[in-house]
Amino acid sequence: MTPITFNVPSTILLGAGASRELPAQLRRLGAQHALIVTDAFFAGNGLADAFVALLRQHGYAASIFAGVQPDPTDRNVREGLRVYRESGAQAVVGLGGGSAIDAAKAIAMLATNPEPLRQYMGYHKVPQAGAPMIAIPTTAGTGSEVTRVAVITDTEQHEKMMMLSEHLMPTVALVDYELSMSMPKALTAHVGVDTLTHGIEAYVSRKANGLTDPIALSCIALTATHLLTAWREPDNRAAREAMALAACQGGMAFSNSSVCLVHGMSRPLGALYHVPHGLSNAVLLPTVTRFSLTGALVRYATVARIVGLAGGADDDETAAHKLADGLEALNEALQIPPLRECVRVGRAKFESSLEKMALDALASGSPQNNPVVPTAEQIIELYKQAW
Repeated sequence: MTPITFNVPSTILLGAGASRELPAQLRRLGAQHALIVTDAFFAGNGLADAFVALLRQHGYAASIFAGVQPDPTDRNVREGLRVYRESGAQAVVGLGGGSAIDAAKAIAMLATNPEPLRQYMGYHKVPQAGAPMIAIPTTAGTGSEVTRVAVITDTEQHEKMMMLSEHLMPTVALVDYELSMSMPKALTAHVGVDTLTHGIEAYVSRKANGLTDPIALSCIALTATHLLTAWREPDNRAAREAMALAACQGGMAFSNSSVCLVHGMSRPLGALYHVPHGLSNAVLLPTVTRFSLTGALVRYATVARIVGLAGGADDDETAAHKLADGLEALNEALQIPPLRECVRVGRAKFESSLEKMALDALASGSPQNNPVVPTAEQIIELYKQAW
């Protein structure tokens, strides 16, 4: 047997007000100057400035890099690295959703490892630890605050580079669900189904193991119980807190197991058509689940029973198919549009890109961990089915 590896941040603070522990955690890391990596939204609404003020109040210097775009690019990372070096920062703080946190991971890693970024695409290719990095998520979805994964778009190849290394793991995660309470309904839906995708894929992955299974199942159960409430009642603190915990658990589970075909097919949609990551996962999840059932029938049936879509009287095959049907119904309930409304191009143009997307999906490595490992031709057909 191959030994199980389980990597998480050395410190995770979870709960209301956790983000206000930033100065104390910076002190623990021995850094005096932090670069806050975020996007234009949080630079504009005052949240990034509030953290700068908090740090300065406690005697620390802080700078802001707000040049992260959705599906962050190598150019974003390169510019952020320049600001990090010119500012004299000694630590990186990723503030925002998965895009900001992934960009912060890459910036922190390149602070001590040579460019270009592309050489680190794939598994375990980063030679040494980066600068200390603190992740503060503002959405309850990606789980990036606790993963050793970063996904950055190569602007020349129009390809999402998936990098996995323990040297991309944040040093500290401050999971403050109060920061997620301002998420709009659509984003709550997209990142919520993203969380569910993480839990399901971690559990059915060929790399699932005894450490990740219970965490993945808890993520799934929490999401099934609380996502619709968080979507319908944005101010429901209990539901928001539960979804923040679920997202954190989903990240821990898939980072130490693996994501599968949904993520493999999702990345090309982001690279070519700029479909946000959570949304692309959500629109693909029912179709890919139905395709994958035969490869892990018992596990999919277990998921169906945990989320309340199947009962004890259902055999595994019936339960598994009820799960696929239930995922379609969940998307409808959350008003998640079909794929054709997400890519915003005609079907002919979309189909002209399917071969590249299928090959890029396979090249990411994730589909090889799927319960049913697909061919490029099967991936093309799944994109058509999801349309």
